[in-house]
Amino acid sequence: MTPSFELDQDHLDLRAWVRQFAADVVRPAAAEWDEKEEFPWPVVEEAAKAGLYSVDFIVAQALDETGLGFPITMEELFWGDAGIGLSIVGTSLAAAGVRANGTDEQVAEWVPAMYGTPGDLRLGAFCSSEPDAGSDVGAMRTRATCDEATDEWVLRGTKTWATNGGIADVHVVTAVVDPDLRTRGQASFVVPPGTKGLSQGQKFHKHGIRASHTAEVVLDDVRVPGRCLLGGKERLEARLARARQGSGARGNASMATFERTRPSVGAQAIGIARAAYEVALDYARTREQFGKPIIENQAIAFALADMATSIEASRLLVWRAAWMARQGKTFEVAEGSMSKLFAGETAVKVTGQAMQILGGNGFTREYPVERMARDARIYTVFEGTSEIQRLVIARSISGAPIR
Repeated sequence: MTPSFELDQDHLDLRAWVRQFAADVVRPAAAEWDEKEEFPWPVVEEAAKAGLYSVDFIVAQALDETGLGFPITMEELFWGDAGIGLSIVGTSLAAAGVRANGTDEQVAEWVPAMYGTPGDLRLGAFCSSEPDAGSDVGAMRTRATCDEATDEWVLRGTKTWATNGGIADVHVVTAVVDPDLRTRGQASFVVPPGTKGLSQGQKFHKHGIRASHTAEVVLDDVRVPGRCLLGGKERLEARLARARQGSGARGNASMATFERTRPSVGAQAIGIARAAYEVALDYARTREQFGKPIIENQAIAFALADMATSIEASRLLVWRAAWMARQGKTFEVAEGSMSKLFAGETAVKVTGQAMQILGGNGFTREYPVERMARDARIYTVFEGTSEIQRLVIARSISGAPIR
């Protein structure tokens, strides 16, 4: 399939639909839920009624041969608001974890259980990071041991920075099954609703994306049936055997999930950046100083030109990476990491510049760029810090192994 920069009618309709939902439902609620720092159940319910928060919608975008459905959706939704946007799409990370590591039967069973239906919402949470294992996934301490007598896996440990952690119905947990193999000795497990031993730990009060629920997840002798091992025991044992022989096992359960989602995360950052740019552009056109609109000052005009250019460049990197992933092409020079790195740093720069253009107004909550700047900051941190993205890119272009 040949890539194209021209969107077809289906993509144009998708973009218009999501943008309308963001404008009519998300934006009017953004400031309220940012202040509350609570999960915006009513807004997610509206997304479910509209069909945006549903298994059918996720499947439709996953089947898009261009790979652009998810980036388009993410950009428009996060143009509305990042905190609410993450509340709506947070479950998709858990779904990606099941899809990346599970069997077709497991995908069919657990992904619908993460979404529920309008009036009976469900949530999913992907639990990978730990207090001492963030970027260094090899330092993971959460253990999974098999109880052969009952055909159950027993999970023990603490996860942190989990979106929807503790309030989700279905948790996807990565754990160590063979500590000698470090990252290659990890596997993913589904923890079904109501499983004893799983509890929410500390809920984090954050600088930005405050409508999104982020918390610790404590696993105290959590027992799950053998069928909850994603991929199944036979596949796990074969993978571990290859790893012990020093061959055939590249990557790990967490990285398999993140590789699928990084271009979409970059698209989220673009949505925030574009929203801030539009506020700054409108302000510069209407705000007058010294008898003329401030956009007629070269310093302001050039700043807006740089903002627009960075947003367009970010979108092209994200779309390329999303297309490559959908076509099954190898990221030869870490194109996925490039897209997330550039888009994330663009969001921080553009929102900061927007605040500068608005001057004192940009520092107040009367204008949304203050919130956008807070939200943007996370995009150089989560799902791989900018430093980790640069490390991945550097190893790719140098030929060094990516661990």
